[in-house]
Amino acid sequence: MRIGNRDFNTDSKTYIMGIVNMTPDSFFDGHNYNDVDRALVRIEKMISDGVDIIDIGGESTRPGYIPVGAGEEIRRIIPIIEAVKLRFDIPISVDTYRSDVAKTAISYGADMINDIWGLRYDGNVESMANVIADTGVAACIMHNSSESILLNGQPEKYIEKIQCLKRELQESVNIALDAGVDKERIIIDPGVGFAKDYDMNMAVTANLEELNELGYPVLLGTSNKSVIGTTLDLPVNERMEGTLVTTVFAVLAGCSFIRVHDVKKNKRAADMAAALKNYRNPL
Repeated sequence: MRIGNRDFNTDSKTYIMGIVNMTPDSFFDGHNYNDVDRALVRIEKMISDGVDIIDIGGESTRPGYIPVGAGEEIRRIIPIIEAVKLRFDIPISVDTYRSDVAKTAISYGADMINDIWGLRYDGNVESMANVIADTGVAACIMHNSSESILLNGQPEKYIEKIQCLKRELQESVNIALDAGVDKERIIIDPGVGFAKDYDMNMAVTANLEELNELGYPVLLGTSNKSVIGTTLDLPVNERMEGTLVTTVFAVLAGCSFIRVHDVKKNKRAADMAAALKNYRNPL
């Protein structure tokens, strides 16, 4: 698939998406990079570490987040989009679920929209899809059910719940296709940490290959999330090893993109996993 001016071989390679939060309240790095100068330093480091695409967000989506409104979201992200386009040759994704924010970001050079509401925000199932279709950018469509998908301590029922997740993801994909979004521009994300309990987050991460049946490149975003903290009983700033394990699982399951905070460590883990994967018995 093509994102911006780069081609991505999503059939046989896993790419690294680096997270840049232009917010004061993100769960992992709030306050650290929410001005242009500091964000540019972070992005330059990510590029030197081998990042493939930058994902810029202007509103935290951590548990209990407070929406900031489209105007504030635009104010936060446009200066960094402009600065990155001026200084670096790297595809830019924008993490937003608002169609007006997406349209503005694309007009300033964004190459992809990463929509955590799967094109369904606020009941308007067409406007975001239409913006994406009209501009021809790539789209990452995340699963985020209006009704939580829970296992409620019954992990043996994970197959049934994952099938439900896949159906809902396909419904979001169909919204995109019906609006005219090119199939070759679509990525899907199971939405670990969104509308799911601990058991469901674990089941999805452990069974990522199930999503390959939908026929779209898969993105995994588990970096430093609470599912790792709960499993290992660790605070947010001590979850690197757990994140790296999920990165390895993603590569072995055939995921095309991994969305992370620490590019260098996750890229090394992904590259090692890919090298070992090439030596696995195909039988």
